[in-house]
Formats: sequence, structure tokens, C-alpha cells
Amino acid sequence: MNLYQDFVLNVTRRYFLSAGSHLLGGAALASLLGQEAARAAPAHRAPGPHFPPKARHVIYLHMVGGPSQIDLYDYKPKMADWYDKDLPDSVRMGQRLTTMTSGQARFPIAPSMFKFQRHGKIGMWVCELLPWTARIVDDMCFIRSMHTEAINHEPAITYIQTGNQVTGRPCLGAWASYGLGSLNENLPTFVVLVAQSTNTEQVQAISARLWQSGYLPGEHAGVSFRTTGDPILFINNPPGVSSDVRRKTLDGLKRLNEMNFEKVGDPETRTRIEQYELAFRMQTSIPELTALTSEPESTFKLYGEAARKPGTFANTVLMARRLIERGVRFVQIYHNNWDTHANAAGRLPDQCRDIDQACWGLIQDLKRKGLFDETLVIWGGEFGRTIYSQGGLSQTNYGRDHHPRCFTMWMAGGGVRRGQIYGETDDFSYNIIKDPVHIRDFHATVLHLLGFDHERFTVKHQGLDQRLTGVEPAHVIKELLA
Repeated sequence: MNLYQDFVLNVTRRYFLSAGSHLLGGAALASLLGQEAARAAPAHRAPGPHFPPKARHVIYLHMVGGPSQIDLYDYKPKMADWYDKDLPDSVRMGQRLTTMTSGQARFPIAPSMFKFQRHGKIGMWVCELLPWTARIVDDMCFIRSMHTEAINHEPAITYIQTGNQVTGRPCLGAWASYGLGSLNENLPTFVVLVAQSTNTEQVQAISARLWQSGYLPGEHAGVSFRTTGDPILFINNPPGVSSDVRRKTLDGLKRLNEMNFEKVGDPETRTRIEQYELAFRMQTSIPELTALTSEPESTFKLYGEAARKPGTFANTVLMARRLIERGVRFVQIYHNNWDTHANAAGRLPDQCRDIDQACWGLIQDLKRKGLFDETLVIWGGEFGRTIYSQGGLSQTNYGRDHHPRCFTMWMAGGGVRRGQIYGETDDFSYNIIKDPVHIRDFHATVLHLLGFDHERFTVKHQGLDQRLTGVEPAHVIKELLA
């Protein structure tokens, strides 16, 4: 039975009545195509970039929970005079709030308790908690005017990862995999690592929905590497099963799957065949990848001693460099616990210690390996934090609620203009007053660096030309490009 016959058997009455005018033509076409229609399947990857890419790889460092731009990169010295004064209505302008602060009787201003200094030739203000990052600001491009419509974690993180607040769409890493393909047949094209935070006061739930392939072929979903035990579940053969037996088993499964594909034509069957083969090849490539004993002592001087401990942010960032070095296209790292609703004094120092030297070390290491100019490094969260305090307020501690109207991200390497500060917020770090960058603009710019016109980089799904940036206006921010 071919696909058309299967469709006719399952067609609904409503669809039959609405599409009846085309049924005879469809039947005639199906008879002409014959079994070839059943064998046809969507292309497993795009035909290639639209123009020469400036970045061949991406390392995306996502800070889960929303880092406080006010306490890290968006210095607002005038707020010192506003301590414990109410946020003016003229600044808030009726913005909707989360349920965590909407019931507060007042919204007292909480100036940052941390000290700031200017660094580099660009004079970027950086918090005292990030001394290592402060050394490399001239290699980085800061966007202080990011904004989003999402105000809660689930839709916000889904939005910045997939371009839509509703789950089910392909994430940025899946689009990169689909568009660029693999450079190493023994490793996945898209790898995900979840780092363990030192502080775990308020971690957010994350799951594979953030690195799924959506309506793209399943092979473009991110492959999650574990930080303890075997890097990938079932990567090793069970006790008593030799490599020869595993190979013979896979050969048998491959023949069965090929027979099923010939009969049904489901592209996911072909994906399953290829993924089984990749898993077999990874049995030899993964041990070499994860053996950090091959790294010289100079590497750990870059990333810090924490890089020796599996699961730390420093360890996952070092692993990202090793993956990129071996041809992996896209590495996504998640670092949790940036949701500072309270105890910013206790949590932000821990968070910054986790990531500060590691980020500096990654940039230096990529330069040392000759990979910096072809690897795009992205750092940021799903939204920012409010200038007003949530809960108790003192000169030495406070909390901050979610803030979608403005937040800070940075990029480096891979075709990004070095030493750039883009965008500006008001004195309260509440509203953008210059050069706003929406998530769609950010996605369009990243795709441009990978060689794709975001308007032409599409996939047919449910009769529509689907794209990462959706149907609303999106613009490549050319000022961010080298």
C-alpha cells in the first residue's frame, strides 16, 4: 500500500468534503507516481548556505533563569540616589508583572550592591564579580538592548531557543545542523551539555524540548551528553555482548528498517537507521573525546581547576572546545540558577565564579587552537531582571523579578565585530532608548553569520514555509558584524 492509499483510508469526512474538488487530480497524480511516492522523503538537510558563512561552529552558553543585567553589565550609577524610592509610573508605563511581584504594595528601587569599573579600549562597564571576563571585553560584542514579550521562564526560554513561545518548533542548534550538516561522521552535529551550578537555591526545570528538532528530521535534534557516568546512555555494549555481536544486530535491524521504509516511506525510519549507525561509530570516538588526560596542564590554567571536575561549567566549556575541534557544528551549554528572586548577595557571586574564568579560558583556548575566528560564542539568558526589589530590600541584599523589556547578551568570534557595545537603556535599566534588538533580530543575525538568509531558510511544514524567525519582521543587525 502506498502513501496515497493510506491517506485515502484515513481521510476525514470533513476533509473529504472540503477537498473533494481535487481528489480526482490527486488520484491521477498518485497513479502516475506509483511506488516512487512512497519512497520519497523530505531532504535530511538543506542544500547549503546562501552565502559564505563567517562562522562554522557555535558554542551557545545559556544562563537559565535570566541573569541580572543591572548587576553584571548594565551599570546605572544614578540609581544610588534612588535607593528604596518607588519606581515611577512614567518608567513602568503599565507593564504587566509576574504573579511574584504584582501583589507588592510598592516597587522600591534596588541599586546594584556591586562595584563596577570600565575595561578595555571600548570602556565597557563590568561588575567586580567578573574580573576574568573584564580582561577580554575588546574581543566581545555586547548587546544591552535585547528584549522579548515572554515574562515567565517556560515560554521565555522556549522563545529564545526556538523562535516561538509554544513548544514543538526546531531550536537554533537543530536549524544549524539542518543547514550546515556534519563535519565528523563519528560525532553528532549538535550536542547539548547541562552544567551543574555550585549554588542550587532555585534551579529551573529544563528538558529535551529545548533541543528538539521539531518539524525538521529527527537526526537534527541535540544529543545530550551526561556529566556523570557514561556520556551517553547505552553507548557501551551490555555485559557479554561483543562488538561483533552488536554489529551483526545492527545489520539485521538496518535490513528490517529498510524494508519498512520501502513499504511505508516514513522519513523517521531513515533517521533511525542513521542514528543507530552513528551510535555504533560513537562507541570508539566518545572515549577519546572525554579523556581529558590528553590535555596539557596549560589547558587547566586557562579554564581553572574546576575544569577537571565532570559536570562543572568549566568542564563542560572545555568539552565544548574539544567537540568543536573535532567537527561538531553546534554545542549548547545550559547553566542553571540565575533566577535571583532573592539573596542576590549570596547567589550572584557563586554564579559568576562558576562561569567567569571558564569563559575567559574558552576565548583564549579557541584563539590558541586557531578556532576563534570560525566559532561563534554566545552568552545570555531568556530575559533580564527588574531594577526594583522583590521581597526584602537592604543596602547589602535584595531580589529581582523577571524583566523582559531589556537584558544583556554578548557574542564573540565567528564574524562578530570585536569591541562593540550596542544598544542603550534608560537610567533604570527598564526601557530601551536606543537600538532595540528583538529575539527575532538576534536569530536573524546568528543565521546570517552561519551563511543563511533567514527569510529564505525555510522548511515546508503543514503547507507553510516555516522559518526560525517566524512571520513577523526580523532584521540582521549589521552593526554587530565584522
